[in-house]
Amino acid sequence: MVPAANAKAPGPVRVAIFASGRGTNAEALIRFSYRPEALYQVVLILSNNSTAGVRQVAERYRIPFVHISSHTHPDPAEYADALLQQLRTHEVELIALAGYLKKVPPAVVQAYRGRIFNIHPALLPRFGGPGMYGLHVHEAVLHAGEPFTGVTVHIVDEDYDTGTVLAQLRIPVLPEDTPESLAERLLVYEHELYPRVLNQQARILRRC
Repeated sequence: MVPAANAKAPGPVRVAIFASGRGTNAEALIRFSYRPEALYQVVLILSNNSTAGVRQVAERYRIPFVHISSHTHPDPAEYADALLQQLRTHEVELIALAGYLKKVPPAVVQAYRGRIFNIHPALLPRFGGPGMYGLHVHEAVLHAGEPFTGVTVHIVDEDYDTGTVLAQLRIPVLPEDTPESLAERLLVYEHELYPRVLNQQARILRRC
């Protein structure tokens, strides 16, 4: 069927970023969204840390920033409701976790089943789970004597780092590596992989 002459093409997929820290991955996702091939737009940044560096990222790109945490909403049900209310208000279609150091409430996972993504600084399923974030991951990789490490983008479910893997990049662990040097080298790959995977998921959503 030929579309009507006045039919409008669907707009970019509306994305919310959940972040707790500096916001380097958040900024990589935002920067990619300005490319001609980008199929998504970041419309909201949510954080459980009111003073996180990602707040300055949001301000720099004029993206709404909202702080919701156990301090603002001590009751878990109210916390989940507050997140969902913001997501509805901004008509969010996909969620990208970018260094978000808080478990996503089950109610949010259920509402966005298969549409919440995370990037992890290791080759899941190894070196994932509770407490496995930031330098803790790289320390564990080095302690285990792994010859390779990498980054993983996966779907978020109700548990830590157990959702379906969407993409991975692998790099060698060097003899002189420290947790800090691994983190620095992997960050380049995180910034490369995550926007591409998110864009692919936006394309899939628009085809549905």
